[in-house]
Amino acid sequence: MTVILFWLALFGVVFSYFLYPLILSIIPKRKDRFSVDPNAPLPKVSLIVTAHNEELRIRAKIENCLQLDYPDMEIIVASDASTDSTDDIVREYASEQVFLARAEERKGKEHAQLQAIMRASGDILIFSDVATTIPEDGIRNLVRYFENPRIGAVSSEDRFISRDGQVVGEGAYVRYEMWLRSLESQRDGIVGLSGSFFAARRAVCEDDWDIFSPSDFNTALSCARNGLVAVTAPDVLGFYQDVSDASKEYQRKIRTVIRGLTALSRHPEVLNPFKYGVFAFQVFSHKLMRWAVPWFQILLFVTSVALASSGSFYFLVLLGQLGFYALVCIGRLMPSVRQLALVKIPYFFVQVNIAIAHATVSFLSGKRMTVWTPSRR
Repeated sequence: MTVILFWLALFGVVFSYFLYPLILSIIPKRKDRFSVDPNAPLPKVSLIVTAHNEELRIRAKIENCLQLDYPDMEIIVASDASTDSTDDIVREYASEQVFLARAEERKGKEHAQLQAIMRASGDILIFSDVATTIPEDGIRNLVRYFENPRIGAVSSEDRFISRDGQVVGEGAYVRYEMWLRSLESQRDGIVGLSGSFFAARRAVCEDDWDIFSPSDFNTALSCARNGLVAVTAPDVLGFYQDVSDASKEYQRKIRTVIRGLTALSRHPEVLNPFKYGVFAFQVFSHKLMRWAVPWFQILLFVTSVALASSGSFYFLVLLGQLGFYALVCIGRLMPSVRQLALVKIPYFFVQVNIAIAHATVSFLSGKRMTVWTPSRR
């Protein structure tokens, strides 16, 4: 029995990060046949900016939006029952096609977004956070993806800006995630968009908008429900400062996982391969199996200890884990060495999985996080 649990745990640890991308690469790419008319008029878009008590940043965000190069765009600030001067600042821009959609009762980000959706007149709805800076050509490049009728939603890719204003180079984890997104994008679509900057067809947003599920996941699900796909746009970037306080970054990870688990618990049908095909497999592999990794790690370590004297293979697996966690401890005790790849990758991996375990326990204990407070950056 211990041997079976060992192999189950080993499979669980490596599946989401290694076997899943390998399987995806074997699955044939989606073949879309469509023609692009470069002279076709661009559709009207509604740029929806979600805000809660953002009086210190909302003006800069609106100014950024007004500088975007797009011929037919309205800007709607979805205020989640802000109690500061956010709404008053928004009203100052009423003559510049900037409108306020206020949620009178604070029920969370998605509820505020719904107020803006009901007011929007664009064929394409674009969602962005206050903290995200959009490049001048960002909207135009994002909208061009919708010339493919199979595409229901498009996600930007995030880039961090350091405190001195420089764009932070991509780390190994970011490169891995973008590669995995590309693989999914070429099959049945990505399973989650960048919540800070993404676009979707109006019909996708009007199809069962769930105010209790993260809009970045629910929009991808709505695409699958309508026979469409959500894709990533590597040429469309959203820039924002990373959270400077490590403890707040940890809390952000916990919030993200709790909201993701909530979404799956509300829409378990997305895991049905007979209904959603390859997309169901992608959600299972990318989301559910990844959230199970910390528990597989614990099981692998315990069974490795129990089997270490049973053969050299089990002993080597245990030795490898001890070395891996030793590097994590070094990174914890000696922050100066965390930038070394040999330490940084294991340290980050364990930190993420501790947050996942924490979030899972909180979720199973009944905690939900519908109402959000934007991270200060």
